[in-house]
Amino acid sequence: MNAPVDPAPRPVSALAVAAALVTLYVLWGSTYLAIRFALESYPPFLLGAIRMSIAGALMYAVLRARGARPPSAKQWRTLAVLSIFMVLLSNGLVNLAETEVGSGIAAIAVASMPLFAGVFAMLRGRHPSRIEWVGLVIGFLGVIWLNAGSELSSSWLGLVCLTIAPIAWAWGSIWSRDQDLPEPFMSASGQMLCGSVWMLLAALLHGEGMTVAPTLDATLALGWLIVAGSIFGFTAYIWLLHHVRPALATSYAYVNPPIAVLFGALLGGEVFTLNDIGAMAVILVGVVIITLSKARKAKPVVPAVPSEPPA
Repeated sequence: MNAPVDPAPRPVSALAVAAALVTLYVLWGSTYLAIRFALESYPPFLLGAIRMSIAGALMYAVLRARGARPPSAKQWRTLAVLSIFMVLLSNGLVNLAETEVGSGIAAIAVASMPLFAGVFAMLRGRHPSRIEWVGLVIGFLGVIWLNAGSELSSSWLGLVCLTIAPIAWAWGSIWSRDQDLPEPFMSASGQMLCGSVWMLLAALLHGEGMTVAPTLDATLALGWLIVAGSIFGFTAYIWLLHHVRPALATSYAYVNPPIAVLFGALLGGEVFTLNDIGAMAVILVGVVIITLSKARKAKPVVPAVPSEPPA
């Protein structure tokens, strides 16, 4: 749900903005590799259920203690539906994909989300400008390149999951704009709580269970996902949305993938081919063109903030 803000963001120091951006880029860029490490002990959907339930409960408790209003019954129903797209089909399928493909490849594939969001916005009556059409065409050429010439081409599970995940996230983001939702933090916590239920059901259907004691490294990675990814990262994002132009706050969409690739290579020992890097570059060029085009003609409103990215 869009929340109007002042035409000019509230003045803050450049150092504070830079610190918030670095926090957002690093924390959300690191979650893809953290998922891969956590998967060493935790099955994909069970991992999501644990992560979302703890993060959602902590955020909800803090918000209620600070006097935030809980979602209404109607809003809870909307959050339950929205969490299917924003949590189960996004985060859950990224988790599942990373059982077979590297974290950097997952991040590159998810970077296509703004392209699908542009298509869904068009289907709902918002016609892209010529410049946005250029961005869409370039971006989707990169998606085709990634699917045909990277590690994804050898993993049907990874290919299917990493095609559905950004589509689901994009659809949820566009659909949520017309819905009655709580304020952003409460919306995020509600989605995580509802999404954890869907994740648990998926884990049961997938036959998942803890067959061995989790390793310390995997548990630390899970803790990083909960605290750094779901709580601190989202807090930095909301702060930026209320203090800088939306185009700068949402720049994580094209900054996180290269950071995730860097983390995967340096800390995860992942190897990337020229095809991978080339496809990422083409996708991100398309995303940057679309983002800048929207920023040029956008009204001064905070974009819908249904949830954090699917990693």
